[in-house]
Amino acid sequence: MAELALKPDRERLMAHITEFARRVKLSGTPEELESFRYLQAQMDSYGYRTQLLSHDAYISLPGAAKVEIDGKSFRCITHSMSVPTSAAGVTGVLVYVGEGSKADFAGKDVAGKILLVDGIATEEVAALASAAGALGQLHVSPNEHLYEMCVSPVWGSPSQHTLINLPTTVICTIAKEDGDRLRMRLANGEKVQATLTAEVDTGWRKTPLLVAELQPTGEDAPFVLFSGHHDTWHFGVMDNGGANATMLEAARLLALHAADWRRGLRICFWSGHSHGRYSGSAWYVDEYFDDLDRRCAVHVNVDSTGGEGATVLTNSGVIDELRPLASDVIERVAGQKHAGRRHGRAADQSFWGVGIPSMFGSLSHQPPGPVKMLTALGWWWHTPHDTAAHIDPDNLIRDTQIALEVLWRLLASPVLPLDYTVYAAALGEQIARLQTGLGGRIDISVLVKAVDELNANAKAILEAGHVSVDRAEHINASMMRAARHLVPLNYTSGERFHHDSALPHPAWPSLEGLRALASLPKGAPETAFYAVHARQVRNRVAHALREANAALGSALND
Repeated sequence: MAELALKPDRERLMAHITEFARRVKLSGTPEELESFRYLQAQMDSYGYRTQLLSHDAYISLPGAAKVEIDGKSFRCITHSMSVPTSAAGVTGVLVYVGEGSKADFAGKDVAGKILLVDGIATEEVAALASAAGALGQLHVSPNEHLYEMCVSPVWGSPSQHTLINLPTTVICTIAKEDGDRLRMRLANGEKVQATLTAEVDTGWRKTPLLVAELQPTGEDAPFVLFSGHHDTWHFGVMDNGGANATMLEAARLLALHAADWRRGLRICFWSGHSHGRYSGSAWYVDEYFDDLDRRCAVHVNVDSTGGEGATVLTNSGVIDELRPLASDVIERVAGQKHAGRRHGRAADQSFWGVGIPSMFGSLSHQPPGPVKMLTALGWWWHTPHDTAAHIDPDNLIRDTQIALEVLWRLLASPVLPLDYTVYAAALGEQIARLQTGLGGRIDISVLVKAVDELNANAKAILEAGHVSVDRAEHINASMMRAARHLVPLNYTSGERFHHDSALPHPAWPSLEGLRALASLPKGAPETAFYAVHARQVRNRVAHALREANAALGSALND
């Protein structure tokens, strides 16, 4: 495979940043569409075939908000997917629930009350508060800034089945100093009553989605998907203008060497990330599932590149089988050892149900600070301060170089750089813990054997060395078939055609039924009930591993 010697151009990158700093790009607005047309013109000029799609998405744009206590108004904002109120607002007694965890809710009667919550608004707290019958949530920012958030626990636009899971509370955020005083009053036994007023424009609207393709290996050939969102909170110059600049510059440079690609490149710019809980990427998966299932080899997502002070390159999310690729490129470009952090439930990772290996999202991060934040993307993230002033051109070049080299290897390597020995090792650790916890209550030896076989098959592929073009294509097709079974095991509850919720998920969520049985005390009276479900989960995992091993084995034996 030829090395890619081209480097990102500083002036081009910063020209894109200047353009992205011109508009607030709320999902489904004319300003956003105008900015999408800039993206399309750039991609057209690089030789890509472009299509600017428009689709229905359930979008929520927060408006004016008011928090009033004892006749005093507090500086505040409301949030995407909060319940709106009338002009009179809603009034209730404040109840302090810490950070709003399940443990914080335990034993508290919060029905009809307004919760005082430490930290940035999240979908997890919104779901717990709604289930508990709370009237509202008043979040206390970790500092003086007010962070815009979408609090829907539904991934993508809701269906008739998931609509009931949207928040039923009014949600506002105030600054730390104000929240500290309220917390002190409650700690002193005072009864504090608050009135929350929120304007939130929520409903179906048309949103854009830009698809740009270069398919030098054939229109029905496999491709790599490269994506990032374009909608923003405020001007959103880092989030996500930095990543959009990275995408444009990587696309330009890669196109110059398209003759050397072994597979195509599809680039998608999403709307609805910030105001529709990943509605754009979720719609795209649902609408183009068959095409993605047949042809998409790997998904690379980028978010918030080039941030000022973003010196940490060790903590980006990467799926197991792509960790060696990420580690090699990041160490070579940035001189840092990638830790291989597990993906969280975020960053337009809508493709796990299809079974597409994925990497990244946010790529570079701030060093740990004294204030607990929801993210490590800088204090200006999701605020009006996310402007060009917080873009570091050198960091933007570095991050773009990483994305560029990762994509080059995915496009030009004869055999896809997927290392399923890493996957097998990770799953093997999970199965070993389960076997100990189950203590013989059900037999999962079939899973142990299947993981050993997976490791052997994956190792044999790695050791195949130089192979013919036809053989490489056969190996790649086999690994793609295996991925359709392995990725959902790692990152979904097991359902390929419906999106799991946007709430936090445990590692290997497909194993939860086995974990539930393993966590029961020996001799627990409900053991037999749990064993029924655990056997079903075991069978689903065993089937997925059998199909994956059959696919990988065919790559070696044919």
